[in-house]
Amino acid sequence: MKWRRDVGLSFRIFITWILLLLVYLVFMGILWVLGIPMIFIVGIAIVMGFIQFFFSDKMVLMTTGSKVVEYDEAPELHQMIEKLCTEADLPKPRIAVMHSPMPNAFATGRSPHHAVVAVTDSITHTLNKDELEAVLAHELSHIKNRDILTMTVASFIAMIASLIMNNFLFASLFSNREQGGAWIIAGIVAAIVWVVATILMMALSRYREFAADRGSAYITTNPDALISALMKISGKMERVPTEAKVAAEGANAFYIIPALSGKTLAGLFSTHPSLDKRIENLEKVKTELRGY
Repeated sequence: MKWRRDVGLSFRIFITWILLLLVYLVFMGILWVLGIPMIFIVGIAIVMGFIQFFFSDKMVLMTTGSKVVEYDEAPELHQMIEKLCTEADLPKPRIAVMHSPMPNAFATGRSPHHAVVAVTDSITHTLNKDELEAVLAHELSHIKNRDILTMTVASFIAMIASLIMNNFLFASLFSNREQGGAWIIAGIVAAIVWVVATILMMALSRYREFAADRGSAYITTNPDALISALMKISGKMERVPTEAKVAAEGANAFYIIPALSGKTLAGLFSTHPSLDKRIENLEKVKTELRGY
């Protein structure tokens, strides 16, 4: 079936970028309040933008402990990706594998020509061939929809704000009175920035998961395979050790199914729609593919 551009997703990405720009300006304002010269603030903004644009894929791979694999290391994965890329009219991304008891997958990179699709080693043992192809097609849909860079930038801003939040009290205690007050203000503003960035990630991520699920169905013409894969992954995730989930929660926005341990704020700010809603979405696509 011919690929359909998701206008709703494109609009949400556009709005998210505008709001992220405003968040960036607030972050620069925090640095200015802390007494950092404007030339350094502008320099930091340029460096942050450079790092996020050119090294977003490497940052995510490093954070998750994923390793890029060559053809001879994972021939079946490479063959699947090559086949799906032909169907989706995409350049072949690099392929990475992450060692984890958590069956999962994600995509990262700033564009279709600089992308990586990663899977955990356990997902290859959990799913059959059709189900794994459906998951890989879901990740390729994220690449084709060009929504990954937006999520990477939003998560980076949230991470910086979180660092300020976690250290402002300590910094204020060991500063003079004027600097201590500035750090307290910075901590409050950083908390607001973190909430805003997190909500932006949450809102965009939920919609982009629906769009990627639909994309997978269009590429494979087999929505039942993705439905089965999502159910299997969700079922096994419930049996994954809590420690493994906690370690993976920082990258939840990128995974096909989030790792929720129940011990952090990640559960309150869900980046994915519920399994029931995703299955309902795929059932609609199945009806569409059948032509009635």
